[in-house]
Amino acid sequence: MNEYMKIAKELSEENLRTHDGGPFGACIVKDGIVIGRGRNMVIKNNDPTAHAEMMAIRDACANIGSYDLSGCELYTSCYPCPMCLSATIWSNIKKVCYGNTKEDADAIGFRDDFIYDYIKGLSGEDVLDLKQLDRDETIKTFDAFASDEEKTIY
Repeated sequence: MNEYMKIAKELSEENLRTHDGGPFGACIVKDGIVIGRGRNMVIKNNDPTAHAEMMAIRDACANIGSYDLSGCELYTSCYPCPMCLSATIWSNIKKVCYGNTKEDADAIGFRDDFIYDYIKGLSGEDVLDLKQLDRDETIKTFDAFASDEEKTIY
């Protein structure tokens, strides 16, 4: 078994004992060194964003002191959900290795398909009522940011 996938699997197995969240684990590797680890902590933390991949990204960023995980690889026990895929992309990770499929997750009660369908425009407002409001006011902050010569684009 791949040594990094083994770490992700072991992290996911820990939740079978602790019940801190679903059976998901992940680690982030840079230059052959594990720089971040995470397991699903949704239940323990009362945080719906505390997925294994998110926790591993947070851990890795804290450990290296940067929001940029360029050159890193993510190993995760399951295909990442849309939130985790987005966070992976935002953190500049370009390689993800996963064990179980999203269909495997669905088979044990974790359903992400309705989110994928919403993003594709295949489902309606019963998932989320999303509407634009007060852009004439909120754009002022964007305009100020655009003219700030000391801004950092990430």
